[in-house]
Amino acid sequence: MLWKNAIATRQIWQKLRRSQKQLFIWGLAIVTGLLVVLSSTGFSWAKPPPVLTINQSHPLPYTLKSWQDSTNSGDYFEQVKLTEVGYLVWSQFPVKVYIDNTQVQTWLQVKAAVKEWSSYLPLQIVGQKEIADIVITFKSPPLRTTNLLRARSALTRYELYTKKVSNSTSVLAHRCTIILSPNQPSKYIKAAALHELGHALGIWGHSTATSDALYFSQVTNPPSLSPRDINTLKRIYQQPTRLGWQVASQ
Repeated sequence: MLWKNAIATRQIWQKLRRSQKQLFIWGLAIVTGLLVVLSSTGFSWAKPPPVLTINQSHPLPYTLKSWQDSTNSGDYFEQVKLTEVGYLVWSQFPVKVYIDNTQVQTWLQVKAAVKEWSSYLPLQIVGQKEIADIVITFKSPPLRTTNLLRARSALTRYELYTKKVSNSTSVLAHRCTIILSPNQPSKYIKAAALHELGHALGIWGHSTATSDALYFSQVTNPPSLSPRDINTLKRIYQQPTRLGWQVASQ
């Protein structure tokens, strides 16, 4: 009877561990184009998921701290999605961006989008994909079927992992992948990159105003970053998160 109980106990424990692991299969994708949809992408931990103990805000980066909106344009913070770990903010700067494209004109358009965001968050373009926090690549994002089959022009994904910062300390971290369609008119490349970078930098949602770079769909004359975009980003970076904070050892 004892050995039967031991086997049963082990089986229950294994199921519990699997269930716990499934709770931490995280990752979301935000897409932009003719159809705007939130979808999920799988991510699993190489080890059992960490115990998250801290949920508080980080100090504002100096670029956002000094930002003041003289137009009082407001924001669209209420449209931003809260994730399993709080708000998707970066706490270590500069955020490293890798552009995986060999076409000079396209590379320059994406670089211009990175430069525009750099006025508000410290970003750095790097030449090595392995060290990047955000990877921008060009290929056709997967189609998604709802009532209709629609094309996507871009997609942003994030995934979570534990990052060792010393021999005894690990923090919860994230990295992002941006996929831009190469089959869109060239004038939309920068606009798509500007929009998707907004997601990767923390605006995990969409605006309903066509004057904002994070408007939920493409427009004929894509805008630059608006005060509302930056106001929203600043509010996000004032919110609590588990990203960037120490995780408990197991």
